[in-house]
Formats: sequence, structure tokens, C-alpha cells
Amino acid sequence: MQRAVSSKPSKVRKREVYNAPLHVRSKRIVAPLSKELQEKLGIKRIRVRKGDKVLIVRGSFKGHEGRVTGVNTKRERIYVEGAVLRKADGTEVPYPIHPSKVIVVELDLSDKRRRELVEKRKVGGGQ
Repeated sequence: MQRAVSSKPSKVRKREVYNAPLHVRSKRIVAPLSKELQEKLGIKRIRVRKGDKVLIVRGSFKGHEGRVTGVNTKRERIYVEGAVLRKADGTEVPYPIHPSKVIVVELDLSDKRRRELVEKRKVGGGQ
């Protein structure tokens, strides 16, 4: 016998978020740009990538600035150098941070495709 699936809107939205495939989840790993970058590039937000420099604006690491060392698409979290937890045995583990809690200060534009994406979004004025 099959269980009934709720049609309550709030539960449906949660089901869509937590059961989303990775290619959809990766589109949610987006952070706003700093005011200077917004004026320079003409865009407000961008997907966060390894190598970008970010400023943490919320949580216990508020005010910390560092490079993104990793992106976890499945958990929708990023890892910033210097934002680590010290375990009881003394080892350090990277602390997962939600991308909406950071501001991108410097972009890694070494990749040709990313430079083209920024140019396209600047000219097109949309997403």
C-alpha cells in the first residue's frame, strides 16, 4: 500500500528543495557581489566557485575574509580558508557556510567561460 503524499504548499516547497537534483542545487549556490564589484561588472550576484575571495557577513566567522577552498553542491555549502572548527583531538575541519551569508569581494576570472558569462550578463542585463 502506498503512502499518501501531502499537497500542503509548504511541504511541497520543502520537497522540491530537499529532493532537487545536483544541477538544480548548483544554481542555488549564489552570493551577492560587493558594491565595488557590482559597479565594476554590472551584475549583482554570481555563483560562488573555488578560488573566489569572499567576506563572511553572518555567523560566528562574521568579518572573516578568505578564499573559497571548496563547494559542496549536495549540501549547498561553501568552505572558506581560515573558517575552521577545532575538534576535541586538535584536528581542524572546514566549517560549512551557506553562500547567502557571504559577499564576493574578488572573482576568480582565470577561466575563459566565466569571463564570457560575466560579459554576457553585463550586456544582456538579465539572467
